[in-house]
Amino acid sequence: MGPIDITGVAVALPAMGDDLGLSFSVGIWVSAAYLLTYTLALAPIGRIADHWGRLRLWRIGLVIFGGTSALIAATPDTTVLLALRGIQGIGAAILASTATALISAEFPPGERGRAIGINVTAIYLGLALGPIIGGALVAGFGWRWVFLVNIPVSLIALAIARPLEERRRVGTAPMRIDLPGVGLLAVGLTAGLVPLTFGPVWGWTAPGVFILETVAVVMLAGFALQQVRARDPLLPATLFRRNRLFLAASIAAFLNYVSMFGAIALTAVLLQVVGGRSALGAGVVLVVQPFFMVALSPLAGAASDRIGSRALVTGGMALIAIGLFGLAMVPESLPLHRIIVPMALVGIGMAGFSSPNTSAAMGVVSMDMLGIAAAVLATMRSLGQSVSMAALGGIAAHELGRDGGRVILGGDASGADATAYLSGYRTAMLVGSAIAVIGMLVSLTRGAKTAAPSA
Repeated sequence: MGPIDITGVAVALPAMGDDLGLSFSVGIWVSAAYLLTYTLALAPIGRIADHWGRLRLWRIGLVIFGGTSALIAATPDTTVLLALRGIQGIGAAILASTATALISAEFPPGERGRAIGINVTAIYLGLALGPIIGGALVAGFGWRWVFLVNIPVSLIALAIARPLEERRRVGTAPMRIDLPGVGLLAVGLTAGLVPLTFGPVWGWTAPGVFILETVAVVMLAGFALQQVRARDPLLPATLFRRNRLFLAASIAAFLNYVSMFGAIALTAVLLQVVGGRSALGAGVVLVVQPFFMVALSPLAGAASDRIGSRALVTGGMALIAIGLFGLAMVPESLPLHRIIVPMALVGIGMAGFSSPNTSAAMGVVSMDMLGIAAAVLATMRSLGQSVSMAALGGIAAHELGRDGGRVILGGDASGADATAYLSGYRTAMLVGSAIAVIGMLVSLTRGAKTAAPSA
């Protein structure tokens, strides 16, 4: 539900805007409110789940997500809509933090990679099918059904999970929450993510962007210092200290998404602005990447159970680097094979990276910290996606001048715009390829095999 709600709602935004009279900025906030609260909530929820019970919190996440979906579908008010989207993001964060932790706790080391691979496949399938499902629902029934469809899914999941029990003992003592840490992290992430989201609209050189990013750096530095001093920190130092594999996996996850996440959206713009294709035509071409991600992720996860993660993760990052480099070399005529083959390599690389990296990271964490570990990996993924869209998008649009945001966000483009965008796109893909190489080198620093979690 979570991935479909991101890509499906993006397709539904024009219909929502017409029906509710949304302005351009409010339309962006429909997605931004969800992603912002999702990212902010991950770490605190992971910590709470470890103490209070992951399965219990997972059920609450389903209720929040399904309930807010029903309310969003019924609301006629813009302010209420944005508030509900923020609450829905919290529900999605609960599901993301607890699901990976529950799977990691349930399956032994020899089966964990395959199980996580199936879970990752569901995520990729949701991202791939979201535009198709969202478009079909909007065309056939209206935009409200993009949210209403979450209700039966939530109810079915709750019914299936009803007889399940969490085998581990949950904490009974009162939990001390690191409120200063939560506050510093929330302000830091908000100040960092808002300009990344609205940079194309405000302009990357606007004073507000500089001020907010400065606040983000200061607040996140304060958060790091607070975690060292706190008696019960939000992110325990033991999660990273003397745990080379988890640290390397977390950094590699961030670099992975920074390097490639923006590529598919920017390539879709390339096919339309430079290649003259329709949005549907561009989408058909680009389905090759999620196809390989969906098809190969379970196989990569199962392979990591046998041979460990280092070769698969490092090889996956290498394929991503090669694929992005191939996109950087695309000629102006945009022959389809010069798009399809590199995107296929990126998809294969993502399949090789994602589930083995997640399985390896979760496999070296003690059982009582699986929730916060899953939250850290999800945060790295979310931050990487935001940074990728901002950084690679900014590079791709830098030669377009003040109209860069307009062209990338779907405005009319002239021949000069097309030439300028192609030049910027090539540079962006080169930067993405270089970041993937750095991620590959980081992945090499982990151990060859994955240790079982301690009790």
